[in-house]
Amino acid sequence: MKKTSTRLADGRELIYYDLRDDTVRDAVDRRPLERTVTTSEVRRDVLLGDSVAIASHRQGRIYHPPVDQCPLCPTTGDRLSEIPDSSYDVVVFENRFPSLAGDSGRCEVVCFTSDHDASFASLTEEQAALVLEAWTDRTSELSHLPSVEQVFCFENRGEEIGVTLGHPHGQIYAYPFTTPRTALMLRSLAAHKEATGGENLFDAVLERELAGERVVLEGEHWVAFVPYAAHWPYEVHLYPKRRVPDLLGLDEEARTEFPKVYLELLRRFDRIFDGRDGGKEGAGEPPTPYISAWHQAPFGTLEEFEGVSRDDFALHLELFTIRRTSGKLKFLAGSESGMSVFINDVPPERAAERLREVAS
Repeated sequence: MKKTSTRLADGRELIYYDLRDDTVRDAVDRRPLERTVTTSEVRRDVLLGDSVAIASHRQGRIYHPPVDQCPLCPTTGDRLSEIPDSSYDVVVFENRFPSLAGDSGRCEVVCFTSDHDASFASLTEEQAALVLEAWTDRTSELSHLPSVEQVFCFENRGEEIGVTLGHPHGQIYAYPFTTPRTALMLRSLAAHKEATGGENLFDAVLERELAGERVVLEGEHWVAFVPYAAHWPYEVHLYPKRRVPDLLGLDEEARTEFPKVYLELLRRFDRIFDGRDGGKEGAGEPPTPYISAWHQAPFGTLEEFEGVSRDDFALHLELFTIRRTSGKLKFLAGSESGMSVFINDVPPERAAERLREVAS
């Protein structure tokens, strides 16, 4: 992998990640852009104990542009985009309309490929491995920023999810605090450790799932399963079998196997509602909308979670779709949105069975 860092016309950082070590990246951003002005502010909810990012400048962000005006495609001729070069493998750049900025953190965009009509699932294993390298490198770099406490790499896929740019891409949020989901895990981890005299809760969960009926696919170094208390109709958690706190901790064997396992998992998600690929739900269904989210340990001492260190946390990826059956979406209504109590329409055991049925 070759990494080349440069600057866009308004001063934002852009980084090329290339498969070839001899690739030269010297294209200049020719757009007449002024410096980006953000109004990002993090406010704490004293009743719930969580934080909200207020970012009014995001109202002006690009919304479903025509394909020939996609800002994530390479620059060609007089068609100027966020990527100055005429081609790329993987690119990461500072978001022009960030939810978090300055002392409130940082937001980045990750373009998985220059092919506008591709998807992550259509990448080669070599391309997917390069994305993993980019995620890992950005986690390392962002963790050293004074304002950053947790790094979150994720992909939103599909208009149903709320994606406004069709080009295959993800994002990275570098938060100035520990996120509520992670804090809940850390509290459960601490309580279980104390109650059992030192047992790790992540290890216990993984051991239980490996012995059960909800495993979707398993490699030598990774396992994917539908969790016992899945919140979403089709939800899969992907764990390395050797516990590590973040992407930086993965060994070479796990990194090598990840693309094969993850790509197969994404392709199964695309087949679960598609009758043309052996599905039973319907035919001609659009690609499955999903959210793919890496859970990594916060960077810091974790003092508020007594008895727990970063090494107790288990890196894992959560993949879920908001589609509950062919042509129907799972909406977060009163119980979910008002009280954070999820109601799942699909038994986790059946979801796991369905995802095993559509193996390639």
